[in-house]
Amino acid sequence: MSRRSSLNGFKHLFALMRLVYRHPWLLLLGLLVGMGDYVYEVKIARPALLYQGEPQPLAWQNSDTWFRVLRNHGFILGYSDVRGNPLWVEYALTPVPDHTPPLKRPSRFSTDWRSFNRLSHDSYQKSGYDRGHMAPNYAMSHVYGKLGQADSFLMTNITPQKPHLNQKVWERLEEVEIDTFAPAFGKIWVLTGPVFSGSVERLSSDWKVEIPDAFFKIYITAAEPPDKPLALAFLIPQTVKGNEPLAQFVTSIDAIEAQTGLDFFAALDDKIENTVEASTDGQPWHLQDVSQRPARY
Repeated sequence: MSRRSSLNGFKHLFALMRLVYRHPWLLLLGLLVGMGDYVYEVKIARPALLYQGEPQPLAWQNSDTWFRVLRNHGFILGYSDVRGNPLWVEYALTPVPDHTPPLKRPSRFSTDWRSFNRLSHDSYQKSGYDRGHMAPNYAMSHVYGKLGQADSFLMTNITPQKPHLNQKVWERLEEVEIDTFAPAFGKIWVLTGPVFSGSVERLSSDWKVEIPDAFFKIYITAAEPPDKPLALAFLIPQTVKGNEPLAQFVTSIDAIEAQTGLDFFAALDDKIENTVEASTDGQPWHLQDVSQRPARY
């Protein structure tokens, strides 16, 4: 910063202080506006993008599970600047209306101005890993339009995935959730993210990005009490070949919570939560009908 820029900054700050000194009510107004924005964000905007509460660390002292909540158009996530990954991403899906026009896929990913680590498209260059969407491009563009698609290309929505995972198994699951699961139930909620275990490994192209060992996807129906929601969870390692049956990766939400250190759907009634989070039943989702659907690539 130049000396002139610094001087101008001090002048503006001094002028603002004088204005507040002469008109103290401006400070009160600013505080009220700030409080209003905070209340809207926490009590209205965020809950609209969450089903049964925001994911929470099981142990607050575990810094590996600390995150900042970032709200986007059509989805919300908990981002770890230390790990360079979203720890969880949540979005709702509804059936795509017939004849919805496809949107052109952006050619590059964008740095999220809210991130401290300033990851960019080039952070993954020649790393051997794909830039893996957590909130998918296809679903965001078809359900939430151009703004949703643009936000899905922010680097805070991206995590390192090996090509056979990203382009095959993960792509198949993304296709099934929008083409089969959402139409079957009318509306579903999706929670997804990386799983880390063992020693810490980071991208050779950018040390600020930690490489996950696996990924999870949780699907849950939008049931309201007294109806009980249905859930289906997957845990998929980075080492997949790509042609495995999707049913091979079914697990319970309890198992995912144990591996991620995160508590999901904490606002559910405990009895319902215990039943839902222990389930591994794919039959209500007609999983066997789509389990071996081939990859596009």
